[in-house]
Amino acid sequence: MCAAAGALHAVAMYGSPYRVVLILGELPDLSMVVFDSSTNAWEGAVALSQKPEDAASSSPERAAEGAGGGDDTVYFLSKSGDVVATNMQRSASRQYSSAVACRGGGREAVAYFLSHSGTVVAVDLARRAFVELPRILPVYHEYSIDVVACDGAAYAVVLSEFLDTASLRMWEFAGGAWRQVAAMPPSMSHAFYGAKADVNCVGHGGRVMVCVSSGEANASGCFLCDVKTNRWEELPRCAGGGDGEATDFVAAVSFEPRMEAAV
Repeated sequence: MCAAAGALHAVAMYGSPYRVVLILGELPDLSMVVFDSSTNAWEGAVALSQKPEDAASSSPERAAEGAGGGDDTVYFLSKSGDVVATNMQRSASRQYSSAVACRGGGREAVAYFLSHSGTVVAVDLARRAFVELPRILPVYHEYSIDVVACDGAAYAVVLSEFLDTASLRMWEFAGGAWRQVAAMPPSMSHAFYGAKADVNCVGHGGRVMVCVSSGEANASGCFLCDVKTNRWEELPRCAGGGDGEATDFVAAVSFEPRMEAAV
């Protein structure tokens, strides 16, 4: 592998023949390194340019509004009186995960990942440019978030609390703003209230699988959502050990079995 400076932000894979992309650096100074399976070699590190429409989000005024503005840590008091930092802690299995939305036969690939402060960053892999998208919720709002791609589109899945209940919603960034495309029925999402649950997701076809992990047994589970119809169903609990107990944390992985694939 080629040598490249900067902290690793995300790992993405797309295309056929496949390419592996490493997103490196610190916002707003990002670069990417690509491994091309057709040549079996790593390409040199390439600096990513910041899209002009994102320049305004780097201003102090925009940062104070919570609409991007880099990866600085902000501290605030939660509803319970605890001091909370906006630096996002991800599980080890999802620390460098990303979602890649491919269109135009794979020629137009955009990788989405979460910054340390929880904002969504979109990287146009063909144009070698990135944009830090506005926050879905204010910076002082506690929530769990993950990014997922399916059917050529990327979504942000957000679990948040408001007015003594919890909601799990799916958002798509289009036309310069986030819009809601799906939401879990309140009767299902209310169980996550006060559980400090974590969400991680994976997409395939037109469906998204959402895994909710929490220290509380009744506030965990795996759910399948049909994005177009907003139809949700809870999957049977996954037993990770021989004792039949439900696992504390579940991470989803999507794959498409092919009989002709060589292993």
